[in-house]
Amino acid sequence: MTDIFDMSVRANVKEITRTLSRLAHTQINFATAQALTALAKEVQVDETRNIGSTFNKPKPFTQKSVGVQGARKDTLQAKVFVRPIAARYLEPYEKGGSHVLSGRALINPKNIKLDSYGQLPRKALARLKARKDIFIGPVKTKSGIVNGVWQRAYHRPKGSERGRSRQGGEVRRGANTTGRLKLLIRFGDALTVKKRLNYRSQARALIDRRFNALFTEAMSKALASAR
Repeated sequence: MTDIFDMSVRANVKEITRTLSRLAHTQINFATAQALTALAKEVQVDETRNIGSTFNKPKPFTQKSVGVQGARKDTLQAKVFVRPIAARYLEPYEKGGSHVLSGRALINPKNIKLDSYGQLPRKALARLKARKDIFIGPVKTKSGIVNGVWQRAYHRPKGSERGRSRQGGEVRRGANTTGRLKLLIRFGDALTVKKRLNYRSQARALIDRRFNALFTEAMSKALASAR
């Protein structure tokens, strides 16, 4: 667990318990733990929904990165957290800053098929590097030096069938028949994030709005089971 923040409901509990009976006082810790756990689960659901609405088609790994740890009556502390890997690249969307890159450069796909989440498929870069008509590096263009993954142009021998290519006697699908270099993936510097999750302020608002009701419900259940 990497990304976590503390929020106290001590004042809420103190205010609610002023008028409780002697029996109710014996159930305070149990009811508080139950309320905190229920509240943490609501925050988890809300933050998961927040990720889904903030990003365009987030991957399941990101969508399911919010975890929860229930409270115990001896600690009275529930935790909602973002799992370490996701917390690393989601942090700029809370605190500001630049995209966290997995390598040294931002991958910006151009002429290449993306997955259903609009991202470069896993291992796609490795598969491209294995092809003889692909190279990675800087190329001088009219707009300046562009560093990325390039596909060499395939020049058809005279008399060959248009739209098809041959390498080693075998047809190569996806050959670049444009007659010039094709940029498949562009490498660039990390860009400043423009979106914000605001999960701390959103969680605080939900806690303030829901704790009293959840505590009252938990206390009612605790008293009913204690009689």
